[in-house]
Amino acid sequence: MSCMLLLILFVGLGLSVWMALTWAYQRAVRNGGWTDVFWSFGMGLAGAVCALWPLDDAAPTWRQWIVGGFVMLWAVRLGSHLRSRVAGAPEDARYAEFRRAWGADFQRRMFGFLQAQALSGALLAASILLAARNPHGGLAWSDLAGIVVLAVGIAGESLADRQLARFKADPGNRGKICQVGLWGWSRHPNYFFEWVIWLAWPLIAIGPSGAWLPGWLALLGPAFMAFLLIRVSGVPPLEAAMIKSRGQAYLDYQKRVSSFFPLPPKGKVAS
Repeated sequence: MSCMLLLILFVGLGLSVWMALTWAYQRAVRNGGWTDVFWSFGMGLAGAVCALWPLDDAAPTWRQWIVGGFVMLWAVRLGSHLRSRVAGAPEDARYAEFRRAWGADFQRRMFGFLQAQALSGALLAASILLAARNPHGGLAWSDLAGIVVLAVGIAGESLADRQLARFKADPGNRGKICQVGLWGWSRHPNYFFEWVIWLAWPLIAIGPSGAWLPGWLALLGPAFMAFLLIRVSGVPPLEAAMIKSRGQAYLDYQKRVSSFFPLPPKGKVAS
């Protein structure tokens, strides 16, 4: 466990440096939206290091390779999608609102915000580390269940992103609220499926018997991610920005459609 703690500290330090570079880049281009791009790729690298960094003389196990591979798949898909959305586009509504609210203090507070993201990333990476280092010999049903959850989460998030991108690409939808597909069942299906991805790590970490007690700590990953998405940096600032730009139409959407968990909508889509 001492080696794993040292590895998490090393990863946390690396993420702190990475997010400091992120701050410098977003300041240079005056677009805070790049924060999400850098964070995604940084978390992919941090997760892969947690999964595959040698802590002894043994070669990486199949479990380590599976965890490391899925982490990189998740990060490359999400980071590439966010990059295509941010490049050449106006600043994301959340960061534009931060810029307005923080005023002349924006850059100082942004630096602190990004360092908090680095700390959060280290805490989340611990779940990946525990999943990869579960000492149970061979692959078990819990590994297969984790792989299925990962696949569902990545596929669902990708589908939600594609549905929103197609909706925005139609000039006739300018100024309207996306309520097609998954967006008619959840106001933030991309966030929901992002959370689903993090449910996979405890499944793998706890294992088939639950005998490896450190594995239970991996439950903190999805719990913390839910807190961030639902209460802190996900839903609240985005919804505030959407109400400001869409007004009553978004308030009506809130009444009809679940905020996070996909549920059948109430009533019909407003014309």
